[in-house]
Amino acid sequence: MQLSQILQPEAVKTIASCTSKKRLFHDIGEMAETCYGLKPSAVIEALIERENLGPTGVGQGVALPHARMAGVDDVKGIFLRLEKPLNFDAVDRQPVDLVFALIAPESAGVDHLKALALVSRTFRNASVCSKLRANSDPVTLYTILTALESSQAA
Repeated sequence: MQLSQILQPEAVKTIASCTSKKRLFHDIGEMAETCYGLKPSAVIEALIERENLGPTGVGQGVALPHARMAGVDDVKGIFLRLEKPLNFDAVDRQPVDLVFALIAPESAGVDHLKALALVSRTFRNASVCSKLRANSDPVTLYTILTALESSQAA
């Protein structure tokens, strides 16, 4: 699995200001509708339900909110770069500015886990995170996120 398989270029965005986790989930829901035709309220509800189980802020300014939903055919990704970091109850108590949301089918056991592992590995790369933080153009951000694929394939 590669990021380009779960992330469309249109599903990458920089947000100037986000005041809360709930507002962020609304932004993700709207993007999920625009990019993937998903019902925003269902996406928001699924993300909030998952977040209530435990925060998805993984540390180092990164959050990986994710949820499983009925009516989703395959794993879908949305990347948001926040210009103003947001408190996300992360494990290291640091605010979050890089958010990669995953929406998976209810029955996507292994694929969901593979996607989470892939995204997690990507954001453990300090160089990738630095490049993402240094750019705000969605096309550039998408290129940074998917550039590792071509270098690993060689």
